[in-house]
Order: sequence, then C-alpha cells, then structure tokens
Amino acid sequence: MAAGSGLGLWALGLAVLLLPVLSHGPPGAAERRCFCQVTGHLDDCTCDVETIDAFNNYKLFPRLNELLGSDYFRYYKVNLQKPCPFWNDNSHCGIRDCAVKPCPSDKVPDGIRSSSYKYSEEANNLAEECEEAKRLGAVDGSLSKETQQAVLQWTWHDDSSDSFCEADDIYSPDAEYVDLLLNPERYTGYKGPDAWKIWNSIYEENCFKPQNVKRPLASGRGQTFYKWLKGVCVEKRAFYKLISGLHASINIHLSARYLLQDTWSEKKWGPNVTEFQQRFDEVITRGEGPRRLKNLYFLYLIELRALSKVLPFFERPGFQLYTGNKSHDAEMKNQLLEILHLAKSFPLHFDENSLFAGNKKEAAKLKEEFKLHFKNISKIMDCVGCFKCRLWGKLQTQGLGTALKILFSEKLIENIPESGPSYGFQLTRQEIVALFNAFGRISTSVRELENFRNMLRNMR
Repeated sequence: MAAGSGLGLWALGLAVLLLPVLSHGPPGAAERRCFCQVTGHLDDCTCDVETIDAFNNYKLFPRLNELLGSDYFRYYKVNLQKPCPFWNDNSHCGIRDCAVKPCPSDKVPDGIRSSSYKYSEEANNLAEECEEAKRLGAVDGSLSKETQQAVLQWTWHDDSSDSFCEADDIYSPDAEYVDLLLNPERYTGYKGPDAWKIWNSIYEENCFKPQNVKRPLASGRGQTFYKWLKGVCVEKRAFYKLISGLHASINIHLSARYLLQDTWSEKKWGPNVTEFQQRFDEVITRGEGPRRLKNLYFLYLIELRALSKVLPFFERPGFQLYTGNKSHDAEMKNQLLEILHLAKSFPLHFDENSLFAGNKKEAAKLKEEFKLHFKNISKIMDCVGCFKCRLWGKLQTQGLGTALKILFSEKLIENIPESGPSYGFQLTRQEIVALFNAFGRISTSVRELENFRNMLRNMR
C-alpha cells in the first residue's frame, strides 16, 4: 500500500490484478471511461458530485491541508508491533519504503507528550505542574496522584463511549509517536498475496455479505453482487460503500504518489496515470471503476457530516488543541472552528437519520452488528505487513470509526455543557487527530481526482 491509507489498505489496493492498459483513443476517451457515470446525484444521498468537487477543491481542502501541518495534528501515537489477531503471520515487508520512522522524544511538543488524554483547560493547567515524561508517551509516571485519578476518570468515560474501533493502548511500551508529515502515504511496493489477503478478509467476512454472493471481480459476478446489494437495507448498503470508498481513496493515493524514479541519487514520487486507469477505467475494471469513485464521494459525505455535527464539542471555551504553545494553540483552534463552520455550511449534507430508523429493537441490534463489523476491520489493520501501510490504515479506520461515533451520538453532543467536563460525549486526542487526518485523506483524494481527470482529458 502506501503511506496514508497506505497501511493495510494500501497494501490491499496494490493487490488488484494489473491488467493491460487500454489504447488511449481520441482525446478525452480515457477520461470519459474512468469517470463514466461519476456525475450527478449519488445513491442514497441528495447530493451530487459536482457540488462536492467545487466545495472541497476550492474551499475546504486548502484550509484543511494547512491545519494538518500544525503540531497538534501531525503527531499520532500508534502501536505498530501488535500481532495479527486472526492468523499466524509474522512476515513483514522488507522494502525500505515500508518502514516508519518514529519521533525522537525531544521532537514531540511537551504539551502533546504530557497530555495525550487531556484536552480541557482544567486538565492542561494540571499538566503544566507535572515534570516532563521520562520516556516518550510515559504520562502516568510523571503525574500527581490527583491528576492520575482525573486521567483514569477521563479514560473511563472515553472507554464507555460509543466506540466503533479497537483503539491502541497508548500506554504500551511499543506505542510510539509518528510524525505523519515525515511518513507520508504513498506507494511502498507492498503487494501480492499478503496484501490481497487483507482486503479479501475485509470484504468477504465483514461486509454483511453471504458466502454465495461473490463481490465484483472476484469471479466475474458483479451484476449478481449489485442485485443483492440493492435489495439489502440502507445500513448494510452504506457499510459496503464506506469500505469501498476507503479502498478507492487508498488506490487514488497510491496512484497520485507513485514511485516514478528510484536511483542511487534520488527517489521521485508523482502521479501515475496508468496505475490510476488499472483501478478505475470502466473497461479494465469491468464497470467497477466508476462505482468505486462514487463510493469515495459517499464516504466524503459521511465524514463531512460528522465534522458538521461535532462543532459544539470543539466550540467550548475550555477546549484547547493543547501543545504547550499558547498563542499557536489559540490560532489553531480558531482555524479548526473555521473549518467546522465551513463544513456545517455545506448545502447538501447526508441525512444520517435514515440509518437505524426502523423498529427500535431491530435498529439497536443492527447498529451493534455495524459496530462489531467495523471493530473487526480495525483489528485487521494489525495484520498488514507493511508498517507504513499499517500506520495509515490504522489511522484512517480510527478516523472513520470516530466519524461514525459522532453521527450516532448526536443527542449527547447537543447536551454538552459550555463549561466543565463532557462526560456524556468525549473524544481523546488520538480520535481527534485520526478524525481530521482521515478526512484529510478523503479530501485529498477528491482533489487528486480533478488532477487525473485533467491528465486523462489531455491524453493523445
């Protein structure tokens, strides 16, 4: 896979069979094939692709990209040493581009290292009284007894939240901070049976699909699959589209930051149109490519809706993006709120009230199944052999899981007090960083589609 989604997802993307590239044909023919039917309204939504493109590419993407370069959002703590819980596989990618470079302890801002679980003003004031952690992320040993008790209380409330992901234990000695800007999502060379096994497990075992219904390209039964998909409830259909959209996003990242040159003197990454066609050209993918791209837009709408819904949590005066640099933290919070208000202003939001809206007992059961399936997928990320792919896979699945947690906690968010702790709904720093970086990856994918569309249109 590659960096960002590069993680297991990256790997998964690379596993797609490399089919021969079509002849280019007349100018614009390749562009029409890849983007065939990727226009107009999206299934199960009131929105259209053109509205998303204009909103994302020219309004939201530039601001979000700047925010993600700040200290609060660039450092993500992750445990890349967890064993795969589903099969015995100790093999790891030996390619050097699969490696992840963790941050030396003195490179991570003190405020981040000493307050991974503290995001309120009161908690940050307590943190300033504590001595600097002896090791990276070793928060507990440096805190007063009073603060340790507060941390345990916050953690308990976090753990009791409506979580959709299997989160890392950030207290583990194996958990390390990673600078996401220095470990970007891109092509790593990780592919083959091991990579394919990841995606196969996700689709075949975790998308509510019966064994006798084969997914597209698995055995040439795409029409049977979509006939089945059309007949299932909107929630199960949405689950599949979210996973497909994430897969598509990863493949776009891989194609946009492909290793074009690898010599002793330098490496060069850039857009690879052929790679993009192999994954999205209508003919090469037997009609699948345009569907995948539409699912990417569906995923975009889901995560955008979550950002618009979580605004009250971040608007509270006591909330800080705490790094220890007071003026910078205040500036970043203002920037964050501008982005959230912009997300809220989007005119054609996805209506999440259409999900789990039937019989209350059946809806509750289905929602629990939804959570269990998604938690399972988050665990599969620990089976990805490429560490850089694993990093971005874990981050993006946690980000999507956090978005789902937000959407299904609307009433709790509405009741958040302006001051004091918010025990009904809470987000850890890990969830916040994952939420915005995951959406940043989706936003980047939508932006990259415009670049590929222009390149394909100009092909001769």
